[in-house]
Amino acid sequence: MSRVYLGIGSNVDTRTNVLAGVRALRQQFGDISLSPVYQSASVGFDGNDFINLVAGVETDLQPLEMKRFLNRLEDHHGRQREVPKFSDRTLDIDILMFDDLYLHSPDLVLPRPEILLYAHVLQPFADLAPQLVHPVTRTTLAQLWAGFTGQRDSLKRVEFTF
Repeated sequence: MSRVYLGIGSNVDTRTNVLAGVRALRQQFGDISLSPVYQSASVGFDGNDFINLVAGVETDLQPLEMKRFLNRLEDHHGRQREVPKFSDRTLDIDILMFDDLYLHSPDLVLPRPEILLYAHVLQPFADLAPQLVHPVTRTTLAQLWAGFTGQRDSLKRVEFTF
């Protein structure tokens, strides 16, 4: 079994889509762990605020099988793939880390670079797994968050019931 961490986000009908995404993850993987939920401004475009969280799951799927499963899940919830990278998302689920695997392929990059770039990814990830060591930086997520110098201004923890 592999331990996989997933970034989950939405800025379109957020509560409905995130709840549906988490429900589908629970159906597929059983017991999952969830970080607190954060609201943040959209990045790279002018759009509604996003809500973001991180989920931890155990799986027998291989990395590319997991990616295909997540893409089907996103598509089922209205994900549009023919739009710019920075645009509205009904449901966005990305593999952040897959065990301590380091992978650079045209189809998948692990660990996901956004972990180190965006507060809306790193903060909930550090909340969920503070002692987890990032396989590239070799520091814990708690240490990465403590030293994070990117923009934190729009990040706000929000109540969210699953």
